[in-house]
Amino acid sequence: MKSIEVKGTARTIAERSSEQARALKAIRKNNGVPCVLYGGGENIHFTVPAEGLRNLVYTPHIYVVDLIIDGKKYNAIMKDIQFHPVKDNILHVDFYQIDEAKPIVMEVPVQLEGLAEGVKAGGKLALQMRKLKVKALYNVIPERLTVNVSHLGLGKTVKVGELHYEGLELLNAKEAVVCAVKLTRAARGAAAAAANS
Repeated sequence: MKSIEVKGTARTIAERSSEQARALKAIRKNNGVPCVLYGGGENIHFTVPAEGLRNLVYTPHIYVVDLIIDGKKYNAIMKDIQFHPVKDNILHVDFYQIDEAKPIVMEVPVQLEGLAEGVKAGGKLALQMRKLKVKALYNVIPERLTVNVSHLGLGKTVKVGELHYEGLELLNAKEAVVCAVKLTRAARGAAAAAANS
């Protein structure tokens, strides 16, 4: 997995919720994003400039984050992100500190490879799940999960329960469809013509 550096500044949490709300508003007004780092005993509250999160958030890739807060480095993953419902700017990010001995849960992009038999027969390949949720030690999580579809015939699917990756536990429902070769009108017509000949 690739790594990316994100720099932040620690912030203190106000005792009263009204003061805290004012502080968060001020951070966002100054183009900062309030963040929290969990998983290392005590939660660390910090602020990152919005620009400093761009390459981590707006990308199809997954990263281990080299989080530097006031000069101290933490290995982490991005756990959760909140966007403004209208403006779509980042409101808040949760990070989770990585422990090399403990498995983490992460969503990994799916990549299809091969030319499906059903596509050769006129069907259309559809990717239903762009990411799969995996549980594993962070150093064995790949950048993407490859699914070979060469064997996939017309009207056939690949389900989560049929996939296996070394050292990874897939957490999605076993019956969930990852990809399918759907019948197109042309393929249906060809199948009907073949049946009637």
